[in-house]
Amino acid sequence: MPTIYDVAKKAGVSPKTVSRVLNGDAPVNEKTRSKVSDAIAQLGYVPSQAARMMRSSRSGLIGLITGAISTSPHGNEPGGLPDMLIVQAIQREMSARGKILMIADTGGSSSTVPMLAATFAQHRVEGLIYVADHHREVDLDLGGANCPVLLTNCYDSQGTNCVLPDDTTGQAALVSRLIEAGHRRIGFLTLDQAMSAGRLRLEGYKSALSQAKIPHDPALVAAGHAIGLEMQGETLTKALEQLLALDQPPSVICCGNDEMAMRVYGLLRSRGLRVPEDISVAGYDNHRGIAEMLHPHLTTVELPYVEMGQRSAEWLLELIGGTPPATPSPLLVQGPVVWRSSVTALDKT
Repeated sequence: MPTIYDVAKKAGVSPKTVSRVLNGDAPVNEKTRSKVSDAIAQLGYVPSQAARMMRSSRSGLIGLITGAISTSPHGNEPGGLPDMLIVQAIQREMSARGKILMIADTGGSSSTVPMLAATFAQHRVEGLIYVADHHREVDLDLGGANCPVLLTNCYDSQGTNCVLPDDTTGQAALVSRLIEAGHRRIGFLTLDQAMSAGRLRLEGYKSALSQAKIPHDPALVAAGHAIGLEMQGETLTKALEQLLALDQPPSVICCGNDEMAMRVYGLLRSRGLRVPEDISVAGYDNHRGIAEMLHPHLTTVELPYVEMGQRSAEWLLELIGGTPPATPSPLLVQGPVVWRSSVTALDKT
């Protein structure tokens, strides 16, 4: 493999002149520059990236830690892939900005994070992003990265800069649209309230009712999901039966996510109820593998994973460049309501 000394010899210049041409850090006349460029082309010389990194304070490398690779669902499992979608969006944005994204997988264990952060520091990454599999609080040691750090789809108690989905506003927007469509008895099958998304979406549901001056009826809210329970099917079945048994049952049921909505479709049909003719159903996530495969197609809210990835990349580059963030942390990203045929409009009179 040719070296910088081979190039210098062929061009009839000093190795230092070749270095000046390669790095553009000192003036070189056009004739000499041309001779060096010709010698590089003829010899097939490739500059050493490692050597350039040693001379520069910018490596061009960005680190990313995720569990997307090791914990992705297999086959036809109806799970979302938020972390993978976020990672892909970050990769696209970094590539467009001329950065190289280095990705490390946790192997499903957060205990590997400090070691991965330290490894990235050894490679002199300019910044580090941690991407979580769902909206949650994390307790991570990322100090070993020795660079600007950003959390995506998660937050911590230390106030680390983070990008999160705006679950409260998203749920409120959906319920407001249901109210505009004439619905007043709006049921809600919630996610476990130990989950950040579960708590925030319930807040959004209540907020939209309050905004429309519709009294909140606790009987219309039931826990459709509980973390750690083996009999999740029984939990959802009992919750749905609770809503349907009301003297005034809901005209529409909001489900904590699209997977829950898919199961509700089946439970309703087993009871002879048609969607949306007898009862409307809405979800959350806009998991297209579910929402667009169900019949009728599912009304839901987009979880803005792609935009979250893009905004994370943009914000980290601002932090690397020393630019103050335009908005305080956390940066909340709202997804739109995706209106499909699982909800029917009611007579508002």
